Amino acid sequence: MDPKNQVSKEEVQKLLAGMPPSPGFRFSRFSRFSRFPLALKIGTGYALMAVFTMAALLFLSFNLYAINRTAHQIANIDLPVISALIKMRESLLAQESFAGKYAILKDPAFREIFGQHKAEFNKNLVVLESSDSARDLAALKLLYRDYQSASDQLFAGKPGKTVELRAKALELLSAVDSFHLQRQERLQAVLKRSDQRQKSTIRWAIVIFCSGLMLAVWLAPFVTYRFFAALRKLQTATHRVAAGDFDCELQIPAEEEISELAVDFTQMATRLKELEQIYLDARPLTRLPGNSAIEQILDQRLKSGAPFAFCHAELHNFRPFGDHYGYAKGSDLLRVTGYLIYAAVKEHDGAEGFVGHVGGDHFVMVVSTERAAPVCEAVIKEFDAEVVKHFTPEDQQAGGIERFDHHGGRSFFPLTTISIAVLNCGGDRYASAVEIARAAALAKNSLQELPGSSWIAAG
Repeated sequence: MDPKNQVSKEEVQKLLAGMPPSPGFRFSRFSRFSRFPLALKIGTGYALMAVFTMAALLFLSFNLYAINRTAHQIANIDLPVISALIKMRESLLAQESFAGKYAILKDPAFREIFGQHKAEFNKNLVVLESSDSARDLAALKLLYRDYQSASDQLFAGKPGKTVELRAKALELLSAVDSFHLQRQERLQAVLKRSDQRQKSTIRWAIVIFCSGLMLAVWLAPFVTYRFFAALRKLQTATHRVAAGDFDCELQIPAEEEISELAVDFTQMATRLKELEQIYLDARPLTRLPGNSAIEQILDQRLKSGAPFAFCHAELHNFRPFGDHYGYAKGSDLLRVTGYLIYAAVKEHDGAEGFVGHVGGDHFVMVVSTERAAPVCEAVIKEFDAEVVKHFTPEDQQAGGIERFDHHGGRSFFPLTTISIAVLNCGGDRYASAVEIARAAALAKNSLQELPGSSWIAAG
C-alpha cells in the first residue's frame, strides 16, 4: 500500500475531535470520498444516521420496556403487599389489645371488635395470597391459626390462656415483621437493579449516540436527547423515592414512550406519601387519623360537590372524670370512645365513612347525609352503655362525681356524656374545612345546656 495514502490513528482522532491535522497530512482517502456525487454522500450520511438512530431507538425501547415493567411490578405487587403487611400488623395489635380487655372486663363488645380486626387481618392475608408471596405464607398462616385457636379458648372462658395468647401474638408479630422486612429488602433490591440498568442503558446509549454523532453532528442529538433527559429524570426520581422523598413528579411529554412509566412512577410516589402521612398523622392513643387527614378528607368532599354530613363529637364532664380517676382511666375512656365511634361509622356507613380524632375528647365523623342520624344514635347508645363501666358503683349510684376544692367548696359533676353537632355540607354551603370547623364549634354551644348525651342537626 502506498504510504502516501495511509492515515494514522492519531490523525483520525484529531479530525473526529475537530482539531486541525498535522502539517503535511494528506487527504487522499477523504479526497476520493469528496469525488462522490452529492446525492450519494447525503444519502449515505442519512442512511448511516438512520442505522445508528434505529439502533439507539431499539436499545432504548428495550430497556425502557424493562424499566416500565419493573415500575408496574412495584406499583401492582410490592406496594400492595407492603401495605397489607402494615395493616396486618395493626390489626394484630388491635386484636391483642381487645383480647386483653376482654380477659379483664368480660365485655362482649370487645369480642365483637376483636372479630372485626380478625376479618381485616384475613382480608389482607388474601392480598398476600394473591401475590407472588403465596409460597412464603405457609408458616405465617400456621402461626395465625394457632393464635386464633388460643383466642377462641380465651373467649370460651378457659382460664390461663392470656399468657399463652400473648406469647403467640409476639411470635406472630415477629413473623409479620420479618415478612415485612423481607419485602422491604426485596423492594430495595428491585430499585437497585433498576438503577444499575438505567446507568448501563445510559452508558451504552451514549456510545451509540456518539457513533451517530460522527456521521450527523447536528441531527443525532435531536433524535436521542429526549430519551436521555427522560432517563436522567427517572434515575433522579428513583434515588429520591429510595431516600424517602416522595414529592417527585416526572414532567415528561405524553408522546414519549416513557410517559406511561412516568405516570405509574408518580402514582407510586403519591401513594407512598399518602401512606406515610396517614401513619405519621395518626393519634398515638386511638390510632385514628389526625388534623391533617381530617382537613384532607373535607377538602376532597368539598371539591367533589356531593352532599355529606360532618359530625363533631365532644365529651362533657370528661376533665373532672380524668382529674378524679387519673390519667390512665381518662386515656382508656378516650381510647374506647374512639373504637366505638369507628365501629358505629363502619357499621352504618361502610367504607365511605371517615372517623378522625381532633385531639383530647374531640372526635369527628364524615358520613353520608342519610346515615348521619343512625350513626349518631348508635354512638350515643354505645357510649352511654360503656361510660358507666368506667365509674365506681358509688359514683354510678350518685349519678356523678362529688369533689371538694382546697377551700372546702363542694362541686358535683354528672356522669360523662357525649354530644354531637351535625352539619350538612356540600354544594355551596361551606367553602373550606375551616368554615366547617367554625360552624361546628358554634353548633356545639347549643348542646352544652341539654342534659345527657344528645345530638343536633345544625344545618
